[in-house]
Parts: sequence; structure tokens; C-alpha cells
Amino acid sequence: MRRTLLISGASRGIGRAIAMRLAAEGHRLSLGVRAPERLAGTALEGSPQVLLHPYEATDPSSAEAWVADTIERFGAIDGLIHCAGVFSRTGLLFSAAEAAEPQRLWNVNLMGPWWLTRAAWPWLARSGEGRIITLVSMSGKRVKGSLAAYPVSKFALMALCESMRQEGWESGIRVTAICPSWVNTEMAAAVTAIPPLAMTQPEDLAAQVSLLLALPASAVPFELAISCQREH
Repeated sequence: MRRTLLISGASRGIGRAIAMRLAAEGHRLSLGVRAPERLAGTALEGSPQVLLHPYEATDPSSAEAWVADTIERFGAIDGLIHCAGVFSRTGLLFSAAEAAEPQRLWNVNLMGPWWLTRAAWPWLARSGEGRIITLVSMSGKRVKGSLAAYPVSKFALMALCESMRQEGWESGIRVTAICPSWVNTEMAAAVTAIPPLAMTQPEDLAAQVSLLLALPASAVPFELAISCQREH
């Protein structure tokens, strides 16, 4: 089934890999990006099946404008793929200089997907086979080391996914929270404990998303945990 999909965070990393894979499979894509120039020279630039749209996750009006322009272009929305997110090493006992970090992560990692889902919800329900796939993180399932702001935002995002699942079930909307550990992207560039090639690759997550979109409503998993290392 060819779908019309909104993908946030599509200019780099996991979001870009997913967009490249799904474009090659013939889906119609509306890509929310902060830096359209990152897609210059790729198969995503200039395709009639792809809409590049400015998107700022912290701005509710940005989500509404993106949804409205997608409907004007394609006439439907069958799925959302939430990839936009930010990382921080801010701990529980954050310094005065870090005082704004918890709220920043909350605004991007939780409220961004929430605002976008809310804006697109009527169209997902109208589809009858709506799909919402959210890149949550293994940090939405457990806390490691001294991190606090990031996993707190991701635990909340996991709860949001469960709320979307409950709210959308009778309308045929199916929700999957993908929870990877380290993925070989810019976000993991500072990690030295795991070699980049030993991490999960963005293209492998894109393959998982492709499979999820092909599954019938009766077989869509709610949670997909993917780890490149043994979890304790």
C-alpha cells in the first residue's frame, strides 16, 4: 500500500534514511525539515512525490501549517513518522547554566510530536488505516548513568505513544514506538565505547519502518526495542 506520510527530522540521520527508503518504495512524502539544504542533490529534492516543508518542532503553528500544506498538495495523510528530537547529557543535579535544558528537551522531544499528531489527527482518522511511528529511544525504557533530562523526556514520549494508541484504536490508527539504543548518527558522534559500525545503522531502522508500514492493522506491534548492545 502506498501511503502519504509526514516525516519530521528528515534532513539528517534516522529521519533522512527513512525518507530515502520510503521514497524509493513509492510513498508520497511530506518532509518537515529545519535545513532543506541538507537534502540538496538527493533523490528527495525536486521529486513530485516529495514535499519539503519548513518545520519547527517547538512551534504549534508550524505543525498546523505543515499539515495544511500537505493536504493541499496530496489531499490525504495516512501516517506520521516522528524522528525530530534532541539529546542532552543534563543530569538530575543540573547546574544553573543548564537550568533551561529540561524544558528544551520537553518542548522538542515530547510536545513536538504531540502538537504534530494533534494537527494531523483528523486526517489519520479519516484514512481508516492511519499509522504513527515514533522514534522514542531505549532511554524511554530505562535510565543509564547520570542522564536525566533526556530519558525523562523520552519516558514521557513513550506515554504519549500509549495515549495515541488508545485514542486511535477504534479509528484504525496503529502506533509503534521504536526504541533503539545507539544509532550511528551525528547524535552518537561523541560515543567512544562502541565503534560506529557496531551501532545500529540508520538504514536498518528504515528497513524496520518499511516493514511496519506493510503490516496489516492486526499485526502492528506497539513497541519495537532494538539494541546494539546487551541490556542489563
